[in-house]
Amino acid sequence: MLQLRELACLREERELFEPISLNVQAGDCVEVLGPNGAGKTTLLRTLAGLHTQFTGTFECSNYLYQGHRVALDELMTPLENLRWYGALDGQSYGDHELRDVLQEVGMVRKALTPCQQLSQGQQRRVSMARWRLSAAKLWLLDEPYTSLDQAGQTLLNTLLAQHCRAGGAVLAA
Repeated sequence: MLQLRELACLREERELFEPISLNVQAGDCVEVLGPNGAGKTTLLRTLAGLHTQFTGTFECSNYLYQGHRVALDELMTPLENLRWYGALDGQSYGDHELRDVLQEVGMVRKALTPCQQLSQGQQRRVSMARWRLSAAKLWLLDEPYTSLDQAGQTLLNTLLAQHCRAGGAVLAA
């Protein structure tokens, strides 16, 4: 699903980390660790095609990228955001299907609430619903535990494990 060959990300022509080689296969859940400024976010952004300063090579396809921001339209409801993301992927979801996935992440009661009225943790849960609807096999997640309470962290662990057991893979910072 993901192959890195001597990949190093650059900022102003300076390597952020030593070149790395890595193969991520179906079922793998890989955590990228390092101090602030080590290049974890830049690595994920590079793999998602959002950062172009690097050396080495990588192959990455059929992925979903979730950065620091939850990437929700704050004026839209969770249902509207999920429907919009589905349309971007060429999918059309009915209310029942969307409510089921919102139920799974504990957000069905807020399905019609504008996202600007949701807490950061609740917005993270809506993002998790989007991941569940995605057909992407590889999830590139930047600090997915941010703003989650204990129950949200447990839910995230469950979703990651389910995704990997179903033949997906995760690379998370």
